[in-house]
Amino acid sequence: MDLNADLGESFGTWTRGDDAAMFPLVTSASVACGLHAGDPVTMLDTCRAAYELDVRVGAHLGYPDLAGFGLRSLDMTFDDLFGAVLYQLGALDGVAHAVGASVDYVKMHGALYDRTVRDAEHAAAVISAIQAYDPGLPVLGFPGSALLETAREAGHPVFGEAYPGRAYLPDGTLVPRPQEGALLQDAGEIAGRAVRLATKGEIEAVDGTVIRVRPDSLCLQADTPGSAAMAAVVRKSLADAGVELEPFA
Repeated sequence: MDLNADLGESFGTWTRGDDAAMFPLVTSASVACGLHAGDPVTMLDTCRAAYELDVRVGAHLGYPDLAGFGLRSLDMTFDDLFGAVLYQLGALDGVAHAVGASVDYVKMHGALYDRTVRDAEHAAAVISAIQAYDPGLPVLGFPGSALLETAREAGHPVFGEAYPGRAYLPDGTLVPRPQEGALLQDAGEIAGRAVRLATKGEIEAVDGTVIRVRPDSLCLQADTPGSAAMAAVVRKSLADAGVELEPFA
């Protein structure tokens, strides 16, 4: 099982998350590419740390919305979104290569992640840009999403992820982050859900419905208080359950 986290989200003098504490706990790092978060120095430091710790680097692609941290859905044209994706891929890929690393997969962020679950047009723009840049680049996303279906049809390797630290609705989607209870806080509960996902391929929704899902990766929260300590409990619980941790890419 792969463990991924969104890292490299600091910008200038503004710090988000504790990347130094998270890096030893994950096998894949989705790195902000400078449009929704991150900056050249942060990208460089993050890619260097990933390379030194043998953590896979993913391009974490978002809307061009630094002020809103990429959490606001933008009605971009196909060409504008196509260009924004290419811009981010090129930027992170160049920085990664400078320190000996490489971009091994892509993942959407925030509002773009949510939008491409159901919006086929936005999914098509994103995948067309990825296809133009690197036809074999793996895509990590939400199982059953328009993004993964479009990527699969275009010939990209696709991988699904699950969120042990997020509450699920009965239809298999996530409770929106602004809603109360969307983010779980108990490390033991989160670890138990992670082990259940990895060993049984299932997770319980807010109403008790058991949702079947076979994730290739588990996404760990990295930007909430105590997230590194929670991630450490998750990793240890998976190891104790006999789950081998390795990158999916």
